[in-house]
Amino acid sequence: MSRYRTRSWRAFDPGAPRTPLPQTAGLRILGLDPGSRRTGYGVIERRGADWVHVTHGCVKVTGAADSLSERLRVIFESLRELIAAHGPGEVAIERVFVNRNVDSALKLGQARGAALCAVPKGLPVFEYAPRAIKLALVGSGAADKVQVAHMIRTLLGLQGHISPDASDALAVAVCHAHSRALAELAQRSAAAQPAPLAKAATR
Repeated sequence: MSRYRTRSWRAFDPGAPRTPLPQTAGLRILGLDPGSRRTGYGVIERRGADWVHVTHGCVKVTGAADSLSERLRVIFESLRELIAAHGPGEVAIERVFVNRNVDSALKLGQARGAALCAVPKGLPVFEYAPRAIKLALVGSGAADKVQVAHMIRTLLGLQGHISPDASDALAVAVCHAHSRALAELAQRSAAAQPAPLAKAATR
């Protein structure tokens, strides 16, 4: 069992109550891989039965700002413009991985906060642990970035080099798309179940 509680297939509970999901036709998912120096992003869209690539890239703040507060402002404003330009219906973001370097984890958490603040009110946000993302794409929670990038190129039919930050962000988006597919399947299965028969009254 995974050590993380996520909304991925590793934590999927068929018996848990669920709210109806919106239709996926034309739905766009924005995946985010936050970082204090480089924040990756990737957008995919549902077309027919497939999820296709829309765009990807990286918000680079290295050299653009010296102070952390200024870097956070750049992340916030850049992602706000990105969301306005591409109009995603849902946002998926990688959960902070806490390691022994407390300072790095703190900066990463602040960058993640700036990214979340850029999401407009009412736009759903889903969180996934790094291990859950790798499991969903590669089948191993210990997969490295090269394996993740290879799977992203294969699944989305992309050519050429993709930066690690952008491929990680696309991986978050694809992981959420897979999680959605499981939830939709469960909803259809539940709707197809016959209604339970009322118990006969006993004296």
